[in-house]
Amino acid sequence: MSAAAVVIAPFVGARALSLADVLAWGGKTGGARIFWELRLPRVLLAWFCGATLGLCGMIFQALFRNPLAEPTMLGVASGASFGAAFCIYMGWNVSLFGFSAMAASSFVGAFACVLALQCAAGLRPDREGATLLLAGVAFNFFFSSLVMILQYMGTYNDSFRLLRWTLGGIQVIGLGEALRLAPVFVLAAAVSFASARELDLLLCGPEMAVARGMELVRARRVLFLAVSFCVALSVAFCGPVAFVGLMVPHLCRLVVGSLHRNLAAASIFFGGAFLVLCDTASRTLWSPMELPVGIITSFLGAPFFLWLLLRK
Repeated sequence: MSAAAVVIAPFVGARALSLADVLAWGGKTGGARIFWELRLPRVLLAWFCGATLGLCGMIFQALFRNPLAEPTMLGVASGASFGAAFCIYMGWNVSLFGFSAMAASSFVGAFACVLALQCAAGLRPDREGATLLLAGVAFNFFFSSLVMILQYMGTYNDSFRLLRWTLGGIQVIGLGEALRLAPVFVLAAAVSFASARELDLLLCGPEMAVARGMELVRARRVLFLAVSFCVALSVAFCGPVAFVGLMVPHLCRLVVGSLHRNLAAASIFFGGAFLVLCDTASRTLWSPMELPVGIITSFLGAPFFLWLLLRK
């Protein structure tokens, strides 16, 4: 399904494309440029982002032993939004190491939130997991309030740009951003498969994990920092696309079970396909208008979240 989504999605849109457009790589036809410069890079970026967020959600849920844990709920997305808001307010338009000012600023804001969370957890090492989760909620509100302050102080144009960014979106030209996000996906996949045994033990409880020789505090900190780094970069490229990290692991768990080696593989393919399909719907169903993909994922994720809360 994942491969089919990647292959078919670039042909779908306000203007349907044919195989002849794909083969006209060296040509200057409108269809060829739409496929190679707009549609294909967008599909690849959506696939890498969806797969990364799916893996990160899987690790967070095992790390906190909480089925409702989700990457964007721990303050990382709010920190990234503050970084983007500050960039817009200051009017920065430079590039840094190939990253736009917006992407670089949102990454700095997200990682500043991650470091603050880690410092807060260090104050209560006996309850590190619960402290991280609750501190994430607090930082989420804190950075959201800073964003609202900058939004109120900015111009109408600044406020509109910030609103569009916070809704999450995958608008790219060329393969540059997809290629820069690919190593982030590789890192998330490597961490997931390398720590599959530790994640299985964490689900059994801290006592079982320690009894099996796991260094609990060290493993938690390494996993949290590595996954937060991946989330921060994903949000920097695509904005805060909510609920992907919540829904994908749960739906995959219904099919392949709870062993994390199998769950990681399923989360990669289903997470990538899920966000590709959501992005295709966002740019097709309301054509010629285009909705930010974050609206689609939130529309699907809100009832899913309620279902998780209410089920036995």
